[in-house]
Amino acid sequence: TVIVSCMRILFTRALLPISWADISAWYNSSFFFYVSPLPPFREAECFKEQGNAFYNKKDYYEAFNYYTKAIDACPKNASYYGNRAATLMMLNRYREALEDSQQAVRLDDCFMKGHLREGKCHLSLGNAMAASRCFQKVLQLEPDNGQAQQEHKNAEAVLQYEKMAELDFEKRDFRKVVYCMDRALEFASACHRFKILKAECLALIGRYPEAQSVASDILRVDSTNADALYVRGLCLYYEDCIDKAVQFFVQALRMAPDHKKARLACRNAKALKAKKEEGNQAFKEGNYESAYELYSEALTIDSNNIKTNAKLYCNRATVGSKLKKIEQAIEDCTNAIKLDETYIKAYLRRAQCYMDTESYEEAVRDYEKVYQTEKTKEHKHLLKNAQLELKKSKRKDYYKVLGVGKNATEDEIKKAYRKRALMHHPDRHSAATPEVQKEEEKKFKEVGEAFTVLSDPKKKSRYDSGHDLEDDGINMDFDANNIFRAFFGGPGGFSFEGSSSSGPGNFFFQFG
Repeated sequence: TVIVSCMRILFTRALLPISWADISAWYNSSFFFYVSPLPPFREAECFKEQGNAFYNKKDYYEAFNYYTKAIDACPKNASYYGNRAATLMMLNRYREALEDSQQAVRLDDCFMKGHLREGKCHLSLGNAMAASRCFQKVLQLEPDNGQAQQEHKNAEAVLQYEKMAELDFEKRDFRKVVYCMDRALEFASACHRFKILKAECLALIGRYPEAQSVASDILRVDSTNADALYVRGLCLYYEDCIDKAVQFFVQALRMAPDHKKARLACRNAKALKAKKEEGNQAFKEGNYESAYELYSEALTIDSNNIKTNAKLYCNRATVGSKLKKIEQAIEDCTNAIKLDETYIKAYLRRAQCYMDTESYEEAVRDYEKVYQTEKTKEHKHLLKNAQLELKKSKRKDYYKVLGVGKNATEDEIKKAYRKRALMHHPDRHSAATPEVQKEEEKKFKEVGEAFTVLSDPKKKSRYDSGHDLEDDGINMDFDANNIFRAFFGGPGGFSFEGSSSSGPGNFFFQFG
């Protein structure tokens, strides 16, 4: 005691700070070899005081070191383990903190803080049932403990969210599961199980970057976590990176050979890749029927793989258009777009199918969507062409009136006119009802109008370009009867004689 007092005086006069640890070091040095060392409890208390000082300064690493020294000096003191547990909790090292808390209550079953910290560690790690038991123990020791009461409510809430998430997962309501896990993680922030379930559901609803982030955070802490490896692979699989996905599934199975989800996902990934590649090869070889069947089979493998299935639908639509299954191709493109609203290729394929079926308004709508997303010259040209065809479709289709294709020759146009003019000539329908006569006369005039335009190279060129001929100042006046006479009048042909009884515009046939 005298020596220690003298040391304090010397350090004070030298204006140097002194602590129990410094005194202990000097006391046990060779200079005082003839004096007995400090008692272990006194030394441990010294370390604890220093640990408390660092804890108050929020220097938890140093606090941990000194609490560890206190435990080494006096391993049977419950409060030292409790203090170190509190420090480990501040460092988010909950598993180690749990071990210290459990050791503290083993040494002293009435150590209220030890039970409270054990419960908080259990809760943070997601074991709400064990946490609840710990908080109940605290309330037995101290019934009015407000912190234990609140933590017990938190544990009950986590248990409820767990049950809800389990039911929602079975119902495949993955968004609800994510919500439940977010709420549970507010209390169980270190629970890898909750995080993995959340990440898996994020992947299943297409929020891949978020799912990858959660899984990667876990893998940084535990690179052998099979569940995190599985979720990482699942994200890659759903993003159509199948080869990389298989690598993660294989790694997960290496860590946990009985991982059912990883095994199933690995099998699906390999089957999907193989079937898709077979379909692609058949298409390249021109075997469209086979390619169509292979893509159809691939679509049955995994309905959850949105991105790959969108590509498969689009591929099948391409094959369908080759097989003249235009309506089915449109439906496949629509299914692809439902799965992936950003899939430009599906919009382009559907727009082309709409053009092929002369559904120009739908084609314009799809091309507008494409051009808004990617403003390229090619997409602009496709849009303008569809808009032109839409404009042209709203006029009379003279090619349809004559029943010829848009690439019909001059002779084909003339032959078509002769056929249609005879078909709709008013004299042929003189015995019909007034309504039918009126309709046939209208068609007869339309046939003459169509021939007037399509037989004139200038008018035909302007018409094919989408121009309104009357707006362009081109004279559209014509006489359908005169055109008819020009074709059928003269020796050996048709001639026309007016009939006062037949009424205006009516003619009769007279063969030469």
